[in-house]
Amino acid sequence: MATGFGFTVSAVDGRARAGVITTPRGAVRTPAFMPVGTAATVKAMLPESVAATGADILLGNTYHLMLRPSAERIDRLGGLHRFMNWQRPILTDSGGFQVMSLAALRKMSEDGVSFKSHIDGSAHHLTPERSMEIQRLLGSDIVMAFDECPALPATDAVVAASMRRSMRWAARSRAAFGARPGRALFGIMQGGVTHDLRAESAEALRAIGFEGYAVGGLAVGEGQEAMFGVLDYAPGMLPEDRPRYLMGVGKPDDIVGAVERGIDMMDCVLPSRSGRTGQAFTRAGVVNIKNARHMDDPRPLDEACSCPACKSYSRAYLHHVFRSGEIIASMLLTWHNLHYYQELMAGLRGAIAAGQLAGFVRAFHAARAAGDIEPR
Repeated sequence: MATGFGFTVSAVDGRARAGVITTPRGAVRTPAFMPVGTAATVKAMLPESVAATGADILLGNTYHLMLRPSAERIDRLGGLHRFMNWQRPILTDSGGFQVMSLAALRKMSEDGVSFKSHIDGSAHHLTPERSMEIQRLLGSDIVMAFDECPALPATDAVVAASMRRSMRWAARSRAAFGARPGRALFGIMQGGVTHDLRAESAEALRAIGFEGYAVGGLAVGEGQEAMFGVLDYAPGMLPEDRPRYLMGVGKPDDIVGAVERGIDMMDCVLPSRSGRTGQAFTRAGVVNIKNARHMDDPRPLDEACSCPACKSYSRAYLHHVFRSGEIIASMLLTWHNLHYYQELMAGLRGAIAAGQLAGFVRAFHAARAAGDIEPR
C-alpha cells in the first residue's frame, strides 16, 4: 500500500485523463465519482454496500460534522474512518459552501465567517485555520482549502472580491495545514464565469502550491452551457500533474461533459437524494418509479444493470414499496443509482484508456435520446 499521496495519469484521450490517485488508505481510480456522506453516512446505504458499487472514496461534510457530533468527539472516538466504518480514502469539504448558503444566519469578515447553527442556533466562527483543524481532527485524507463560494449570477466586482478573499484564505489554509505526509490539501479555483478572474485565481493557487486543485463556484445557478464554457479552459489553467476536482457535479451528462474537458474527480448528492425521492438513473434516462405506469411492470429498472435492485426486484415491486413508504425503497433505489454512477465512471475510464472516448460519449447520448425518459 502507498505510504504517500500521489497522482499518475495513465492515459489521455483529447483533454480527458484516466489515472490513479494513491493514498495510504488505498487507490482512487480516476475519473472518480465520490458519493456524499454528509453526516458520516451515505443515506440509506451500509458502507460495504457503497464499496460494492465500486466507489473508491467518499466525501464528508465539515460543516455538518462540526455541528453534530463535533470534530472533537469524532477524534476522541478514533477519527472519521473508524467512526463511520469506511477504511478507504475520505475527502472532506471545507464547510465554506454550506456556511455561505446560510445567508441571514452568517456574517463574513476577512478573518472568516461567524454564523448560527441551523440545528440549535448556537454561535460558531469558522476561519481557514479552524477549517484545517476540524479536517485534521476528522482524519481526512484529502482536505479542502477554506473558500467563499458566491451564488451566480453575480456582478464581476462581487465575484472578483470574493475570489481574491478566497485566495488569501487559501494561503492561510496552506500555512495552517502544515506538513502532513500521506495527506493532501486541495486549493479551490474561483472566479465565476469570467475567464480573466479564473486565470488570476489559478495563478494565485499555483504560486501557493497544492497537492490537488478544485474548480469551485460552478453548479451554483449558472446553467450547464455556462459551466461547460468555463470548463473549456479552466482545467487547463491548473497543473497537469495534479488531480482536478469539479465540486458539486452532478447529473450524468454533466459528468460526461466534465470528464471530456479534463476533470478527474466529482461529487454530488444527486444519486442518493434521487433514490430517496423515487428517481432512478438508467442508460435510457430517468425512471420515476412513483408513476402509476410501473404498477404492473415486471421488468427491472435497467435490463443491463447488475445491481441488487435490478437483479432481484421488478419495477412493480419498487413502485409498491415506494408508494407504501417502506425504507427498502430508498435502499434499493439509492444502491441502483450509485451503481449506475460507478459503472458510468468505469466506462469513461475504459474508453479513455482505449482511446475511444468519443465513441463512448456518442453512445451515451444516443441511448438517452432513444430511451423512454419520463417527466420528473
